[in-house]
Amino acid sequence: MHFSDVEVGKQLIVGEGTYYDCLGLGRKAIRGSAYIEGPFLLGDARSFSEKVLATAMIARDVNSESNNPPRSLHVKGNTRLEGDSGTPNALNISGNTKQVGNTDQTGKITASSTVKASNFIGDISTTSGTPPGCKLFDIPHPSKKGYRLAHACVEGPEIGVYCRGRIKNDKIILLPDYWKDLVNIDTITVQLQPIGAHQDVIVRRWDAEKVELQTKSGIPINCFYHIFAERKDINELVVEYKGESPDDYPGDNSQYSIAGYHYDTRN
Repeated sequence: MHFSDVEVGKQLIVGEGTYYDCLGLGRKAIRGSAYIEGPFLLGDARSFSEKVLATAMIARDVNSESNNPPRSLHVKGNTRLEGDSGTPNALNISGNTKQVGNTDQTGKITASSTVKASNFIGDISTTSGTPPGCKLFDIPHPSKKGYRLAHACVEGPEIGVYCRGRIKNDKIILLPDYWKDLVNIDTITVQLQPIGAHQDVIVRRWDAEKVELQTKSGIPINCFYHIFAERKDINELVVEYKGESPDDYPGDNSQYSIAGYHYDTRN
C-alpha cells in the first residue's frame, strides 16, 4: 500500500482482529491513528537477521531522498518502558563512545533531565536475576586490550552518601557545603587511616560543616578519611517488608529506581 492510497484524516488498520480498543472503535475511532498487527520494520532491513527480532524493528534511514539522520530513533517527550514476565531484561542498551564536553567518555547510556536533574555516563546494567538487583557498570578495560571492566554499586540498609580524602598538617575536615541540607548530622561516622606512623588521631567533635580531629601534642596529622551519613531529604528506607513485588513496598516508591521494577520518569 502506498501512502497516497491512504485517505488522510482517517484511521489506518493493518492486520486482522480488533486489538485496537485504545485507539477507539467505530465512530469513536481516533482520526489519524493507526494499528499495525506487526511485525514491521523501518529503515535498513539489512541491519537485521532473517528472523523477526521484535514487533517493531527500527534501523538507520536509507531513503535516498532523505538527509539520512545519524539516529535511528529520536523521541521528544517523556518515555516509559515496562518489562513483563516474558522479558528477562526490560532495557538492554549497547553502543560505543560518546563525546561529553572536551573529554571522551566511553559508555553506553547517557540520560539527563531538566526536572530532578540526573546524568548517567557509562554502561548501566540493573537486573532482577542472580544476585538480585545488582547495579553494575561495564566498560572496555582502560589498560588491558581485549578485556572489560565491571564494577557493582555498594549496597546497604540505608540511603547513604559519603565523602573521602586526605588531610595533612591540619585538624579540620570541611564537609561538602550542601551536607547541612542533605544529611542527618547525627548519623555521621568517620573512619581515619594514619599515613606513615601512628598518630593517636581521634575525632574530637563534628557538626553540619566540619569534622575536628585531635592528636597528642606535637604530632602532625597525616591521614586518609572516609565520612558516611544518611540522607534526610527523602524517607528512611524500609529494609524488610512483607510482599511479593516492589508494589508492596510500604513507603513512597516514587523516590527510588528499583531493579526489576519500571523505570519511568516521575516528575
